[in-house]
Amino acid sequence: MTDLDAASTPEPPSGEELRLAMKAFRKRLKLTRLDDESRLGYGPMSSGQKSGVAAITPPDQFASAVWKELARQGKLKQESRTLYSLVE
Repeated sequence: MTDLDAASTPEPPSGEELRLAMKAFRKRLKLTRLDDESRLGYGPMSSGQKSGVAAITPPDQFASAVWKELARQGKLKQESRTLYSLVE
């Protein structure tokens, strides 16, 4: 294998990087849902609706290859080009 071939094939994300990315994704999803539910009309004296947020743009501190790998492993579902959701 030449140096050019080694440089053109990206290294897959490490297990630790995938674990940290999932943790960051879950936290961002939780905060996005809490933010959505804090709007007027979601209070305990209203109809008590849950957040409608199902998919989010993943945190940009991780490369897109990390999110694609998590989707390939079945831990996330790619809803559109930039939106991902948790697999239940």
